[in-house]
Amino acid sequence: MRLIPTASQTVGPFFNFGLTADQSLGILARDGTPGEPIRLEFRVVDGDGMPTPGDSMIELWQADATGRYPSSGLFFGFGRLETNKEGICVFETIKPGAVAGAAPHINVVVFARGLLKHLFTRVYFAGEPANVRDPVLALVPEARRGTLLAHPVAGQPNAWRIEICLQGDGETVFFDL
Repeated sequence: MRLIPTASQTVGPFFNFGLTADQSLGILARDGTPGEPIRLEFRVVDGDGMPTPGDSMIELWQADATGRYPSSGLFFGFGRLETNKEGICVFETIKPGAVAGAAPHINVVVFARGLLKHLFTRVYFAGEPANVRDPVLALVPEARRGTLLAHPVAGQPNAWRIEICLQGDGETVFFDL
């Protein structure tokens, strides 16, 4: 029998015990929330393009439809979900408005097994005219901007999808905050 090494784990195989099982944290927009309702699907993959099943978590912080970060009412602008067996989690929210000269975007924090520190990134919306004027997006090399873009899901109105790649070819742009 030939043994092969397994991937190293800095946090350990117990990370998913600390993840939230509260699926209500994936619903940012309640009935009556002003704005365009959207469904935003994340898929988290490792450097080999394989999903991170049930061992990662996505946290969102976003502005409301007017570009303000809310603190009460029908929309709090915060969400947190663990990924499923396919490395996917889905949020029900609204499309954010532009914030102080920035294109509509959602701030994202990625937690996963093997990470010593969580990762910060953003989600922008493909085809959004304001993307060309966004000061943060302009700092990202043009060839890598696509890693920050959610794309519409064909045949599903108001549904968007983005893949978060933790390393390797096509690695998502992460920000040092």
